[in-house]
Amino acid sequence: MALKTVNRVLDDIDVGYWELKSNDDLYWSKAFLSSLGYSHKKANVSLNFFIDNLIHKGDCSLFKNNFFAFLKNGTDFRQSMLIKSKKGKYKEFVCTTNSRVFDKKNEKSKFIFFYKRKFKTNKELKKDKFYYKETAEMAQTGSWFIDFVKQKSYWDQQTRRILEYPEDYIPSLKDSTKYYPADHSKFARHTFLECAFKGKSFNVEIKMLTKNGREFWVKALGKPVFNDKKEIIGVRGVFQDIDAAKSKELSLQRTSNIIASQNKRLFNFAHIVSHNLRSHSSNLTLITELINSFDSVEEKLDLLGNIGDIAKSLNETIEHLNEVVTIQTSTSKSKTLVSFESILNQVTTSISQIIAKENTTINTDFSNLKEIDYIPAYLESIMLNLITNAIKYKHPERNPVISMRSFKENSKPVLEISDNGIGIDLEKFGSKIFGMYKTFHYNKDAVGIGLFITKNQVESLNGQISVESEVNKGTTFKIVF
Repeated sequence: MALKTVNRVLDDIDVGYWELKSNDDLYWSKAFLSSLGYSHKKANVSLNFFIDNLIHKGDCSLFKNNFFAFLKNGTDFRQSMLIKSKKGKYKEFVCTTNSRVFDKKNEKSKFIFFYKRKFKTNKELKKDKFYYKETAEMAQTGSWFIDFVKQKSYWDQQTRRILEYPEDYIPSLKDSTKYYPADHSKFARHTFLECAFKGKSFNVEIKMLTKNGREFWVKALGKPVFNDKKEIIGVRGVFQDIDAAKSKELSLQRTSNIIASQNKRLFNFAHIVSHNLRSHSSNLTLITELINSFDSVEEKLDLLGNIGDIAKSLNETIEHLNEVVTIQTSTSKSKTLVSFESILNQVTTSISQIIAKENTTINTDFSNLKEIDYIPAYLESIMLNLITNAIKYKHPERNPVISMRSFKENSKPVLEISDNGIGIDLEKFGSKIFGMYKTFHYNKDAVGIGLFITKNQVESLNGQISVESEVNKGTTFKIVF
């Protein structure tokens, strides 16, 4: 739609508007001027005139922030305000924006619309203020403001209550790290600096920390505060306690992940039952038929040896299935405080002959995290699988060197196990590495069950395991408990 058509239509209805062109010209519609009692020909239609003479002082600061954010970043806003008419009486308007760009002859325009509203009495305004406070308290919503010019921070009383600070507490930007747990502090700082220096408004979910050390989730919104020169002079915002809803959301997500993981295991079970077990039974049937077809006792005895091999293979498959089932039914076992060092000693003792035979070196650093609350049998199994894998897939030109370290990352215990083996081509096998009966090397001892078992053990207790590897250089497994 052409701009002239837009102007003509809007001037004919009871909606006033401003048109902001790319060269910062400000056009005031006839409807907007006439609603205030001004003549379109005689009116001084500058932004300064509006700010200095027309808009109510109580609405001026917020309007300037909204206006400059809209001008600079295209951030739409909606604001109620009082505007003085030519006769000196205030009228209430709703100011709203439309960041849609009209382009004609390479000129871009943005529009700010003004809708008339019934003026409220002082009694009604006081009533609104009362309801605002009541709503903020019931919705667990606090507001704050940081003034860069005065170098001060301001909280309303609801913010102090939510964060469990006394009513006479004076906040400071220097103390901002106290308001967020360590794993969210970096994100909070980045979000604030993006707003403070680049004028980017934010709407995020983040964890906060009360004075008493309670962590909880909030929905935080903030926007820059501008002066008349379009310079950012502060940041203001609100936040709402959403901990109960967020906890339910995270719990639902964890449940969804567990169900997805269980479905994947069911698929593996179905594969084993339909393929592997059927393969064993087919072999047995075939051997039986062959035995019945031969007349010679010697030939029949030779085939009996094959039955033993098939039975052994069938038994191994059933044991693997039983081990996976055991993992899922053993998560109710009591956790206890276990030492990484002591569990490693048990593992190395049980495979000491293998370690000695392959001249394996195991380096450890458990100084940053010596113990973990875990099921001892699981930790032993995890270490055993990863260490024996590192030895089994050693590089033919060097002795195996295994490095283990424990530490905390984002408040969670972590165990890293690295080796200098032949590595895994993650580009080719990355999506299958933890699958059941998946092997990635031409090793006669490879079965493809160890990593599947390890992943199941880790995830059954809500942990995560990931892998980094480079062919011919080595592999690192990272377990977040």
